[in-house]
Amino acid sequence: MDTGPPLPCDGADWNEVWKARQLLHESSQYFDDPSHDWNRKENAARYDANSRGGYDGRVELTIKGLDIDRHSRVLDIGAGPGTLAIPLSPLVKEITAIEPGEGMIGILSDHIRENKITNITSIRKSWEEIEVSRDLSGTYDVVIASLSLTMHDIRAALRKMDDVSRKYVYLFWFVDPPFWEKMYEDLWTPLHGSPWYPGPKADCLFNVLYQMGIYANVEMMPLDKEYRFGSEEEMTVFFRRRFNATTPEQERVLAGYLEPLIRHDRGEIVISGNSTFAKIWWRKAAG
Repeated sequence: MDTGPPLPCDGADWNEVWKARQLLHESSQYFDDPSHDWNRKENAARYDANSRGGYDGRVELTIKGLDIDRHSRVLDIGAGPGTLAIPLSPLVKEITAIEPGEGMIGILSDHIRENKITNITSIRKSWEEIEVSRDLSGTYDVVIASLSLTMHDIRAALRKMDDVSRKYVYLFWFVDPPFWEKMYEDLWTPLHGSPWYPGPKADCLFNVLYQMGIYANVEMMPLDKEYRFGSEEEMTVFFRRRFNATTPEQERVLAGYLEPLIRHDRGEIVISGNSTFAKIWWRKAAG
């Protein structure tokens, strides 16, 4: 039977597609931005402060959608400063938090100590560096990787997540460019004359899983991002550093871009935007 010409995706190795897109993304010059260095505690503290309130809706929605109880063992991959681990801790038996950033681990440790939490164990390593038999103790009821899928070999990373789960794996990843990424896409070429490349998205992730024989469930969820500043000067300093705008012409371009996005709320300057992320999850087969 003639099935017609091959489709563009026929024969594609989606793991290689993911890897190529991730490497291209990392070639964008914005990776020189020191505010994204999560080994620095001041950067982690800023992220943590923004997540208190700014991400409350997302965190609540995420936790509400997990099949957990007081007996659950949870593995949180890319735990950051405990954005999910801290609110999850009173709801489950124990949590292992994997996080490579020294600053992030420091903030997480502060929260654990301040809140007298006894059921979170943190490991300062990337997921790629984790050796299951050496670093982890047994399997987990729930494995979570929330907006932390920056691995190059995503297939190997997903296989390891599946191997250490005895019930569920939950992935949360971008569907369309998040607000901060849209800003880079809009501004990087006008500011610096070089292209800015987005990272791989949930469509690629689903196809990697499909080729692995994992037929995951997919749900779309809102992803809102909000920046709040006490003054216009604070906003200007933040975004000049974020986009490496150092010349008068770059500052003019940046100011012109930001001006229509600004709104005022309770004495603060607010810039915000909406996008979508996907909850991609599966339950392990019994036995």
